[in-house]
Amino acid sequence: MLLPSFLALGLAVPSAFAQQTGSFVMFVGSSDKVYILDKVEGNAHQINGHSVYASVWDIASRTATPMDVQTNAFCAAGMHLPNASYAVFGGNTAIGPGGDNSAAGSTTTFDPTYQDYDGTRAIRIITPCDGVVTSPPCSWYDSSNGLQMAKRRCRADGGFTAGGFINRYTPNVDPTYEGGAAEPTYELFPPTSQSPQIMNFMVKTSGLNAYALTYLMPSGKMFVQANYSTTLWDYDRNIETPLPDMPDQIVRVYPASGANAMLPLTPANNYTPTLIFCGGQTMDDASWGNYGYPGVDTWTLAASSMCHRIIPEPVDGSAPAYVQDDSLPIGRTMGQFVALPDGTLLVINGAEYGTAGYAQRTLTTTTFGAMPFGESLATGPVAQPAIYNPNAPAGSRWSTAGLSSSNIPRLYHSSALLLPDGSVMVAGSNPNADVNLTTKYPTTYTAEYFYPPYFAAKTRPVPRNIPANLSYGGNPFNITVPSSSYTGDAEGAAGNTTVWLIRQGFTTHAMSMGQRIMQLNNTFTIQDDGTIVLHTAQLPPSPNLFQPGPAFLFVTISGIPSNGTYVLVGNGQIGAQPTAPASVLPQSSRATRGSGSSNGTNGGTGKSSATATHYSLTNRLMMA
Repeated sequence: MLLPSFLALGLAVPSAFAQQTGSFVMFVGSSDKVYILDKVEGNAHQINGHSVYASVWDIASRTATPMDVQTNAFCAAGMHLPNASYAVFGGNTAIGPGGDNSAAGSTTTFDPTYQDYDGTRAIRIITPCDGVVTSPPCSWYDSSNGLQMAKRRCRADGGFTAGGFINRYTPNVDPTYEGGAAEPTYELFPPTSQSPQIMNFMVKTSGLNAYALTYLMPSGKMFVQANYSTTLWDYDRNIETPLPDMPDQIVRVYPASGANAMLPLTPANNYTPTLIFCGGQTMDDASWGNYGYPGVDTWTLAASSMCHRIIPEPVDGSAPAYVQDDSLPIGRTMGQFVALPDGTLLVINGAEYGTAGYAQRTLTTTTFGAMPFGESLATGPVAQPAIYNPNAPAGSRWSTAGLSSSNIPRLYHSSALLLPDGSVMVAGSNPNADVNLTTKYPTTYTAEYFYPPYFAAKTRPVPRNIPANLSYGGNPFNITVPSSSYTGDAEGAAGNTTVWLIRQGFTTHAMSMGQRIMQLNNTFTIQDDGTIVLHTAQLPPSPNLFQPGPAFLFVTISGIPSNGTYVLVGNGQIGAQPTAPASVLPQSSRATRGSGSSNGTNGGTGKSSATATHYSLTNRLMMA
């Protein structure tokens, strides 16, 4: 029996529908839909004559509908677009049973068994909508001869052309191209007239540069971290400015897979980006191995517990520097940060030993039969989440109090995602080349919901009049919070209210690409009946801080968030965004009386701290 904190979904579904897709990619496409992509593998459930590699999860009914994709999206990258569509770039070559091309007729271009096409140059687009998800315009636009990148890219933020454990051969005599296995160039979407250019940083970090960690900075430059190196990159001119190395040469990119995030952007920190990196792995160079497998038995090596912060563009003109932060309660590889609407960050999933990825041998353990955990290169699942409070005093920023543990290992190919109600959906785990239901760490089709501590509240805010569109600067807007949204003194509630804008990002490989959390400035007026009117600023007039596109707005009173409201930031078009002067807010105005009138029936659950629940993607994914 699970302790309160996780709910496993769909356990009551008939076992005949027990397998459909795993979940190495997830993103929230709208207020009621989570989109899921799996790598091409032998999932039992079928669509159009082949295994299902994609689905859409209906948040309200907790059911999933299969979707069709044609190209192999394994190890793709993705991002939202300003019009609220999502684009998914690259992936892996076509594969068949066993995760390779050993079956009759299978090639890297097309596999007749799994009926998948090479995805290394593919660009897949989806525009979330409420129509039939298996037909245009609500289906995936994905075709073997559709939108294409100029170059083949697997782990598109790095430099693979196909796949592998790390991005190099040994000895590493060609760090630029690795004989055609590496792709150190970059290109833009939508395409420009510029041909792909070599990014020197990708050559410098040869080997450990898959899924390089990238963050857009206020200047328009890109913070990039890979291997243990860091740079600030002007991608318009392809000029790199070296920043300090990661302390102790801790590797945070795949397959070390340390948790990383941008801390909340707030008026108090002048919307200055601070990045945090936690966990990961440290090995000597030879131990990292090559495309085929690691040079050591990774599962014997403890993951790092250390955390570091950096402000890449300090506003005081000082030199950027990594600063050691509070360590994780326990070391993790493959841990993932999820921004929560109370201004804290959850870290969840991962393992205490080893790395991401899978293999059938290492340089030390040379036969598959001797591998102790099947193909998994990690063990010691870290079952208990932890919550990081960036505003707490040093030494007290991490907490596990009241957080229960899951009984489902979440290792390679697991993902976590904030839902609009403030819960966190957790799914996936498959450190195997193909579906394997009998190994130590099997292909996992069960999803869970994690309920953070604020779900213990019996009353949650129910804000009104939230606009559908937000701008960069411009006139403020008013959000109405009725007295039924809180208890106690109105002035105390209003003074402890924050307005959060959150973009959950595109989650894969223990990362949330594009995840941002920003506090919108506000003042307030308290009316005599206890109603609070929040005079709320638009975003700061800099699209680089929070890029245009979809997001969710939460109103949080004394740490208790409302449900998120779907909004669109910017003008909905790719290109320069209109900006206006920063919003000017009126002074706060207090009533002579007023208090909350909630009786605890407006949406709070009253669950014990960090309640969670179990569901199973297993069968609910089959039939909507």
